[in-house]
Amino acid sequence: MRIRFINALILTMEENRPLFNGEVHVEDNLITYVGPSLELDETFDRIINVEGNLLMPGFKNIHSHSPMTFLRSYADDLPLFEWLHNAVFPLENKIQPGDQYVLSKIAFAEYLTSGITLCFDMYYSPLETAKAAVDSGFRAALCGTVTKYKESVEEMKAAYHTINKMSPLVSYHLGFHAEYTATPEILKELAKAAHELKVPIWSHISETKREVDECIEKYGVSPAVYIDNLGLYKYGGGGFHGVHFTDADFEVYKKRKLSIVTNPSANTKLASGIAPIKRYLDEGINVGIGTDGPASNNALDFFREMWLVTGLAKLRENDASVVDAYAVLKMATVNGATALNMLNARYLSEGSLADIIMLDLNQPNMQPINNIEKNIVYAGSKSNVIMTMINGKVLYENGEFFLDEPIEEIYRKGQEITERLKG
Repeated sequence: MRIRFINALILTMEENRPLFNGEVHVEDNLITYVGPSLELDETFDRIINVEGNLLMPGFKNIHSHSPMTFLRSYADDLPLFEWLHNAVFPLENKIQPGDQYVLSKIAFAEYLTSGITLCFDMYYSPLETAKAAVDSGFRAALCGTVTKYKESVEEMKAAYHTINKMSPLVSYHLGFHAEYTATPEILKELAKAAHELKVPIWSHISETKREVDECIEKYGVSPAVYIDNLGLYKYGGGGFHGVHFTDADFEVYKKRKLSIVTNPSANTKLASGIAPIKRYLDEGINVGIGTDGPASNNALDFFREMWLVTGLAKLRENDASVVDAYAVLKMATVNGATALNMLNARYLSEGSLADIIMLDLNQPNMQPINNIEKNIVYAGSKSNVIMTMINGKVLYENGEFFLDEPIEEIYRKGQEITERLKG
């Protein structure tokens, strides 16, 4: 299918390429033209008049737990460890086959309304989430989450070989939930798998001070150092949260060229702390942004995440000049794709994947126009997202979803599952 966007304000997110007025062409799943307006006699399947609004690359949500929509606003106002062990794990044990397929679709729909075109999802039974993504047309990278309670390294290796052959829309990465929910034996086995497959490893890391203190008490070193000592970072990867890093942890992340994914809403809601974003950037560490899951956030709203990344950093450093809005916008797009080595999803440029969003500038929060890039971060809202395209297909436009089944049916099924799990 050939689609032509005309009369657009274009933000490619490429270095040293400022905003400009022009048009964008999409053929099948790729962007084929980005440039000035043209006089053409060519035939397109659809011509979309952007009417001066903004086209840019979609946001990359580099850490979430999409199937956990059933826990949204169910287990709130609790410290992390109590929340996890007393509220989350008991309900998760009741999940039945097929539940995650439906619950993931609710999250995907919410991502679309927030301009998110890719999620890096960590949860059990990844085949269900992968199938939901393929059926919905959503782009998802799945992450293994082995613990001493669920999943195994062998199951992850099987998922790796299966999901990476399913569809261009989905991929699979090895991972583990966290140091404190794994055993040394599991992590050593996982390191062997990473070396065998030559792939990166991801996990939650240094989310709370308690996690770090207990790791030092057990092993004499902080989590990142412990994980690196086991050989898990030989082929890269990174971690989610990174709120309480030590100097040694920063050195590991620099040495191994790892990425950190910050989750400011969840960290705030669970009182985990404020991540040292300024230092990550100063050290040259790649930083992406994630919403975390709908149980710990509870909203899957990327505009809120972007604002909190910069706002909390300024508060932490007592310096209003740090972590400026454009750096945050880069984290939300380019850096997220870089973290997953999806280099063809970083920019709105010729040859890149057609994962494009349109933002409505004709709303009060975008007027008058001074600096659009900063305004997206400081004043932007989900209400500004009027189109989300993934892989060349419009999945959300002007409040309407274009999925494989009606959104009302997805909601109905999700509510039925939630009531059963709570019962």
